[in-house]
Amino acid sequence: MQLPVHYEGRQVATIAADAGEVRLNYQTDWLEASDRFPVSLTMPLGEAGYGQDLVLPWLMNLLPEGEPLRAMTRVLGASSEDVLGLIIETGGDLAGALAIGSAGQDGPPGYRIVPDAAALERIITDLPARPFLVGENGVSMSLAGAQDKLPVALQGDGLAIPVNGAPSTHILKPDNPRLPDSVQNEALCMVLANRISLPTAPVTTGKAGERSYLLVTRYDRSGGESETRRIHQEDFCQALGRAPAAKYEFNRTGRRGPGLADMFALVREHMTARDINRLLDAVIFNIAIGNVDSHAKNYSILLQPEGPSLAPLYDLMTGLAWEGITTNHAQAIGGQRRGRHIYGRHWHRMAEACGLAAKATARRVEDVTKRMASELPKAVDEVAAMPAGRGIMLDVFARAMDERIREVQAHAKEARDIDQEEQIDTSVETDDTAY
Repeated sequence: MQLPVHYEGRQVATIAADAGEVRLNYQTDWLEASDRFPVSLTMPLGEAGYGQDLVLPWLMNLLPEGEPLRAMTRVLGASSEDVLGLIIETGGDLAGALAIGSAGQDGPPGYRIVPDAAALERIITDLPARPFLVGENGVSMSLAGAQDKLPVALQGDGLAIPVNGAPSTHILKPDNPRLPDSVQNEALCMVLANRISLPTAPVTTGKAGERSYLLVTRYDRSGGESETRRIHQEDFCQALGRAPAAKYEFNRTGRRGPGLADMFALVREHMTARDINRLLDAVIFNIAIGNVDSHAKNYSILLQPEGPSLAPLYDLMTGLAWEGITTNHAQAIGGQRRGRHIYGRHWHRMAEACGLAAKATARRVEDVTKRMASELPKAVDEVAAMPAGRGIMLDVFARAMDERIREVQAHAKEARDIDQEEQIDTSVETDDTAY
């Protein structure tokens, strides 16, 4: 079996599966193209092929996880281990710039308009049983993660479903019945990040009948309605060659997941000092909002002809105001995973492990949190003015975040020695998916 890998109608590579072996080889024409880019930092451009130890983790990270993956396999009658089979069915519109295989090519690329709010509400309600509308004629798309979501395209004032390989422009994330006002939660965190000048995917909210949703503008797309272009990207699990199950630093796979030292080393090897500072700001921000789910798949890299760079932030949520959410962050900060117990000495240790200046890192924590505290009330007002409104928990989220922001800021200044050093917490929660 051979699967073509395409970028805007041009073949970039071929994935071949034969006798249990999977390999990826670049096309000669692509290697000579002026706008070439690698499919992954783990598979640099070159004539040598790459084996399944690199290809399969990269592909697995393009698929959903958890219940959305189980629901997808039920609809398709496939096994979750059949990575290639699942990619064949869903590879028309993926994270990044590439389309894999030819599933859903029953006609020219186009869009199926969602006629009204009632139709959109039905689609949202059906997503848990039919993720990404899998099995629908002409529809072939996938996104990573364990949350329900749907790639859509903005067409005029309405939304549309991409068909036959057309690119989506936005990601629709419905409200989560288990987590009240999840839409307002994520909107608040994303807006706050943008307000303190962290590159962040733009968001708004919406209503469809009794359901609310977050609408995220895809940073891996460019251009307008008439000519949408894809931009290639990969998440840090893909860039570090890890399977999705290893996205948390501490996990059950038997292999430690990416820690901050791994992530900073990757950025230092391939990117610029500006990207290192952006990653540090993102780490500080996630600690200060209590985003315990900021694992390696929630950071990404843009792969463009001019070279790699850190992608805008996405999937930002606070876990501080909901019951039953782990208090352990996805990566340790200098040996400490619990946000309220992170002090200046932990930031110093993290800085040393990541090749950063310790004192400058602590000062940056104070600077970022100061800006966050200042902009939080304006972020609340901005979210409240969006179509889904403030909900019942927006102010609860804001109060919890304000308390943690000021706590992180104060603790970063803490210079007292503690007699008993805190040991790294390697406990694993019953469910390693925070949200």
